[in-house]
Parts: sequence; structure tokens; C-alpha cells
Amino acid sequence: MPDLTQRSLHRCFGGTVRFYEHDSREIGGRMRFAVFLPPQAEQGKVPVLMYLAGLTCTEETFMTKGGALGEAARLGLALIAPDTSPRDRRYAGDDASWDFGLGAGFYVDATHEPWRQGYRMYSYVSSELPVLAEREFPVDSTRWGIFGHSMGGHGALVVGLRNPDRFKSLSAFAPIAAPMQSPWGKKAFGNYLGPDQESWRVYDATELVGSGRTTGPILIDQGMSDQFLAEQLKPELLQVACARTQQPLTLRRHAGYDHSYYFIQTFMPDHLAHHARRLQA
Repeated sequence: MPDLTQRSLHRCFGGTVRFYEHDSREIGGRMRFAVFLPPQAEQGKVPVLMYLAGLTCTEETFMTKGGALGEAARLGLALIAPDTSPRDRRYAGDDASWDFGLGAGFYVDATHEPWRQGYRMYSYVSSELPVLAEREFPVDSTRWGIFGHSMGGHGALVVGLRNPDRFKSLSAFAPIAAPMQSPWGKKAFGNYLGPDQESWRVYDATELVGSGRTTGPILIDQGMSDQFLAEQLKPELLQVACARTQQPLTLRRHAGYDHSYYFIQTFMPDHLAHHARRLQA
């Protein structure tokens, strides 16, 4: 059994927001995550939606800034949000820049030294944390969805496409849709995975779709005033790959919206409804 420690509990919209830390097998140290349990969880198991946050964020960011809790309570959806990187195991240079290392695990399993020792965020979010959540909380093991923002949107797309039996619904806000073509992605993959770019492909949603990976309908929202859109995000590349392989994709472009949580809050109800339709069918 994991050494699971509750750090705090807060009543919210008739449910509870809880913050935890635990010993992670994949990470080899302590990890933190947050859970929202809606009021319906007091009566039985509920569907659960995992949110992966972006660069510099923590397990607290989504719960405090995402604007999701009231609607999740109404729909009867549990929410779980992990931290974005290991924290208690430190490596030389892990805080040298904001877009790599601490707060920037990129949801890959690192294979390059020294990161391979603890930066195993893909296995943590796709396997270890769901198993832990199913054991500790009243969530339904057959009704998981996943979504995220920016780096976390990339992570959600990759995890969802590679694990369609586990994650039955998928969406993203302003994801890094083709990280092999993005400076952020190239920096992270080069350091975490090494110079062999063939090993990068399993962590690139556009490459995965292009190679034939499919899942249910994907919803993506993208602000057209997003300062990272042209250089870093590149949703048009994923859109082309989806059209070519007939992967269902709804890519909505919104004039005037940027990369912030104000954008995310605006379209959060649509994403929760997208997941509820799949998970409560």
C-alpha cells in the first residue's frame, strides 16, 4: 500500500477538494496530486476525469484556476490533477529554465541520464496514479477520461491515444500538438529521451495519429491570440493527420483568446460536457 498522506481537505459545491502526497514507485520519491469528489461520490462510484497541467504548474493550479468544480459537481464527475514533475528528487540543472525540469516533466518516461532515474511522468499518469485512485477513492475503473492544457494538452493527447481502453474520452486546451516540431518539445525530448528522434515519436500526438493510432472523438479549443500558437503549438499539423486517418477531431479556433486560464475557464463547461457524454453513456 502507498504511503498516502492527506495534506488538506476543503468543502466545495457539495463535494470535497483534497490534496495528497504519496510514495511513487515510478518516480522513486514523493508525488503530489489533487482530487475533487462530487456529492454523488457519497452514494457510489463516479466517472473520473484526469487533468494534466502545463509548464510551471502544480497539482493546485487546475483546482484553483480551472473553473471546473461547480460544473463537475453538477455532472457527477470526479477530477484528479497530478503535479507536473517530480519535486523531492533534485537533479543538476532542473531549475535552470522554466520550460524544462521542475514543473516541466512533459509526460514522458525519460531514458537519458540523469532524468531516467525519476522523470517517468508518462507511466505515473497513465498507470500508477489511476490504479492508486481506484483503490483509494469511489471512482469507476471503467469510466476514465483525460484532458489538459499546453504541455498537459500534449500529455493528454499522447496518453489518451496510447491508452484508449483506459481513457474513454479525450480533449485538450491549446495543446503542444506536434512537439517534435516545437522548440519546447525538441528541448524536452532531446534532454529526457536523447538524440535519437525515432524514440520521440511515441510522445508526439501528430506522429501517433499519423501512424494509425485512433481513439474516440477529440475536442480541442485554441485561442487565436495565443502568443505560443505559431511557434510552439501547431494544431494545424494534428488536424491534417486526423483528416488523413479519419480520426474524429473537433478543433475550435476562438478569436481574441490567449493561452491563459481565462481562456480555459471560458470553454471548460464544453469540455466537461464532452467527457460526460462519453463517460455517462
